[in-house]
Order: sequence, then structure tokens, then C-alpha cells
Amino acid sequence: MTIKTRFAPSPTGHLHVGNIRTALHNWMFAKKEGGTFLLRLDDTDAERSKEEYVEAIRADLGWLGLTPDEEQRQSARFDRYEAQLEQLKASGRVYPAYETAQELDLKRKIQLGRGKPPIYDRAALDLGEAERAALEEQGRRPHWRFKLDHAKPITWTDRIRGEQHFDPSLLSDPVIRREDGSWLYMLPSAIDDIDMGITHVVRGEDHVANTAVQIQMFEALGAEPPAFAHEALLVGTEGKLSKRLGSLGISSFREKHIEPQAIVALLARIGTSDPIEPVADAAPLIASFDFARFGRAPARFDEEELAQLNQKVVHLLDYEMVKDRLPEAMDAAAWQIIRPNLHDMSDVAQWWQVVTGPVSAPTMSAEDREFLATAHAKMEELEASDALWQDLTGALKESTGRKGKPLFMPLRKALTGLDHGPDMNALLPLIGREAALARLAAASV
Repeated sequence: MTIKTRFAPSPTGHLHVGNIRTALHNWMFAKKEGGTFLLRLDDTDAERSKEEYVEAIRADLGWLGLTPDEEQRQSARFDRYEAQLEQLKASGRVYPAYETAQELDLKRKIQLGRGKPPIYDRAALDLGEAERAALEEQGRRPHWRFKLDHAKPITWTDRIRGEQHFDPSLLSDPVIRREDGSWLYMLPSAIDDIDMGITHVVRGEDHVANTAVQIQMFEALGAEPPAFAHEALLVGTEGKLSKRLGSLGISSFREKHIEPQAIVALLARIGTSDPIEPVADAAPLIASFDFARFGRAPARFDEEELAQLNQKVVHLLDYEMVKDRLPEAMDAAAWQIIRPNLHDMSDVAQWWQVVTGPVSAPTMSAEDREFLATAHAKMEELEASDALWQDLTGALKESTGRKGKPLFMPLRKALTGLDHGPDMNALLPLIGREAALARLAAASV
């Protein structure tokens, strides 16, 4: 069997961190199994679906490296849904109902008041043709419900949650089509999963009850249900479901200079028994992907953990991965020297200025200014080379008797304007002999 997964966002807004995690896990599983990853745009809501969101979804997935193998749009398949609906009507698995939203709400309140589950009472099934005609003469239009088989328990083996059991008599017959003819999620999704050959559906545990209903839809349509894996939902650092997680999207991560590799590394392993580790390439994450490693406890998403992981990822990035984001004159050698000092990629400009100048040395003591004047004189005697720092500090140690911090720190401050940074042995050749002489001269007065 060829594995095929799908990510099915509605283009009614931007992707958030929960959506991204779902897309990632579907992509990883497909890639590990040598299968196909489908992007299906669930754009049946014509009023709220916008092309700008479609483009944003594609761009976000591309930035993360989650390139779909195929793409489909539900808005191109309305005829197919119509045909399947008629089939279900003919088999008695779909029926019209005429209650208004207010009437349904009142029914639910009454049931709750009696200590009963607030499920639909199937009153519409008792309507005769004359009664339905009378309601339609009053201007009422039906919504359509899928009739669950109450005699057939719903079971499946979930890849994460294990054995699942639902009593269909405790579930409402779901509305699948509204009065205005627009479609709700569940039936089109099931039809698409069948037609598009989806073998595995990976999604959040908030869809478990939907899965129970859809399993009967698959069966009513004459198809075997796909395998299901329902993963625990994300929680924030405060230990409960966080509304903030719903606002964290690609734009938010980019504003904070988070690398796509860091997002992938965190979301690939969060909620599993595997350690979260920095990687520059997703290959080891794909290789280790296993539903058996997913836990049932809520998965904790920590922005600070992401920031720390991002720094480690930056330190792993090869020059070829970042060269288009570096200053024009910055080559691979310079990147290797500066990279270990970056918190994120926004720091590159600051460190490149340390190389190219200008820099402003902090105020020096009279003793250090004298020492720097000596350093200037010694450097004038030296030739430019990769060993310039070693030669300079060796000569100064011999002539001044300074060593350790009193030797190195005034030089670092004069040459870089900072009291920390890259290995000066590697950095000084980048700065260059002439620029270094000018900086030493300026700091010694």
C-alpha cells in the first residue's frame, strides 16, 4: 500500500502553530514511508475563503520545507458532493430536518435540564411528506443530516490513542448541509479522503468524535476508512490551553527571527518521548518519526524553548543555507567565524560591522591607552598573516609582561568595540592589518 496523507486547512485565515504541527506530522509520515503528501484546501466557505490566504498557506509550507506532492481544492468538487449526497438520500442515510437554530437550542436546554445528553432527537424522521411540504410552504428550507446507525458500535484502533469505542446512539446525527446549500466539513472531507486515496489521517484529538461519525460515513459510501492518529493538543507554558497559540503563525516567528529548521525541530518532537534537538536538516527527524512515541498528555509549547533551540540551529547552518541573507562581501570563512556568536540571524549585521567598521572603543584607562600605543607600534612591525593575533599578543606579552585578561581584553575592546565575541585569532585577519592599526591608534589617545 502506498501511504498518502493530507493537510486540509480552510483558507479563511493564516496558519497557526497548531496547524503547522499537523501539517508537519503528515508530511513527515508520508516522507518516511515513501508516500505522498497532499495539500487539500477546504474552501467550501465561499464567503470567508480568500485567495490571499491560499497563497499564504502555500508560502508558509514552502518556507518550512513542507512542499506538497499534490494539491486539491474542495471548491472544484461540488458536483461530486452533490452526487454522493443523492446516493446517501437514496439509501436512507441522509434526511431533511427543518428546525431553526433557536428551536434546536431550546431542545438542547431542555435535555440538559432533564440530565440528558444534548443530542438531536431525530424529530425530523417522524415528519410525513405533507408535513414537510407544509413547512416548506411556510418558507422553511431543510438542512440535511447524516443518519447514524445506532445498532452498529463504532470502533477503530487509533495510531496514538489505541482502541476507541463510541456508542452512536449517544451522538447527534450531524448536519452535513445547511439550509442555504453550503456544505459543512464532515461529508465532503470523507468523500475527498476516499476519492483521493488518503490512507492515514493525522490530526488533533479534538476531532475524535468527528472521526467516529466519519467512520460510518465511509462505510455508508462503500469505502474502508483510512487509519487515524489523533495527537494531543498543544498547551502553553501556563499549563492550559492557550489562546495565544492560535495567534502564533509564520509571520510571528519571522518577526522574532526564528529559523524554519528550529520550528520543525521543536514541533516534530513535541509531545513525543524523543528528545528535542537542534537539526539543520529534517532527515533525522523523518527517520525517527513513530506514532508509538507520541504520548496522550497535552504537548507543551514554550516560546522560550523555541528561541533557545533557534540559537543552536543557527550555529549549525552551513554557508550555502544562508549566503543569500548575508552581507554581500561576507564569505564562507567569515560566516564560520561569526556564526558561533549569533543569537539569531538578525545579529549578523552587528557582527559584520565589527569586521568592516566603524567601531567605537569603550573608554580606556591611562594605563591601557599606553598599552594600546605599544600594541600599535608592535603591529607596525608585523606583516599581515593568519597568525597576526598570535604574533601580536606574543610580542606584547614579551615586551610588557602582561598576560591573560589584562593582555587580551584591552586589545579586544580596541579592535572590536566589545568585550566579547569571536576568537580573535580568526577575527583579526578578517578585520585586516590596516584597519586594526587605525583602531589601535584611535583607542590609544
